[in-house]
Amino acid sequence: MTDPDRPTPSRALGRKTIRPSARPRELITPAPDLAGVWKARVITLFPGAFPGVLGESLTGKALQEGRWQLETIDLRAFGKGRHRNVDDTPAGGGAGMVLRADVLGEAIEQAMAGTGGNWPLIYLSPRGRPMTQDLMRRLARADGVTLLCGRFEGVDERVLEHYAIEEVSLGDFVMTGGEIAAMALIDATVRLLPGVLGNQASAEEESFAHGLLEHPHYTRPAEWKGRPIPEVLLSGHHRRITEWRQAEAERITRERRPDLWQAWLRRRGETD
Repeated sequence: MTDPDRPTPSRALGRKTIRPSARPRELITPAPDLAGVWKARVITLFPGAFPGVLGESLTGKALQEGRWQLETIDLRAFGKGRHRNVDDTPAGGGAGMVLRADVLGEAIEQAMAGTGGNWPLIYLSPRGRPMTQDLMRRLARADGVTLLCGRFEGVDERVLEHYAIEEVSLGDFVMTGGEIAAMALIDATVRLLPGVLGNQASAEEESFAHGLLEHPHYTRPAEWKGRPIPEVLLSGHHRRITEWRQAEAERITRERRPDLWQAWLRRRGETD
């Protein structure tokens, strides 16, 4: 019998309160390492920025399914002193701050612990070589990748030299940090992993797959604002459609990316 004078205990005592969440648990709770699964490790001052857009669409679904893994390493945890300082003024003077070598070294060594020989270490930097589809293919064939996201004026050069870090750039512009570039690199690589796209033909036909930009795409309605779908695409003649798409890919590449066009011609032993 219940004692009416005894207060009813709170529901929170002795149990976990479970609340619905729109975010999949796999993206917000630590996940066990899965043997043989491609993994991205990101060294960053802003671990809360991840997974970000990587938790959406195909990359998010693949992350939940265990087709790839994501681990963030908080650079602040390696900071020095009471305030966990990670940066200092540049030697020789100048504006801004530089990430310290001792802080970065400890973070990198933790991030690379247990990795094999096929595990690139990349620093996202505006002075690096541009990201390309060939780079993404190489990373997709690796066991994983460690990405260092810079901040402020950059990182101590000795770190790049000591660990032979590869520098990669999202483009010829400067951003406030490397996190967005890291997400772009991971996204472009993950979609090349087996089973992520679902339809492998998509990866084989898209831009850069054969050195050319991709041909135009159309879908319903057949006419929109006075603009019809090209007649050849409605003909059902597969050879003509293939020829049209190849010609359009060549035209667009020639007009928009002369550098890619010349490279494609050289591979074919031709000149423009």
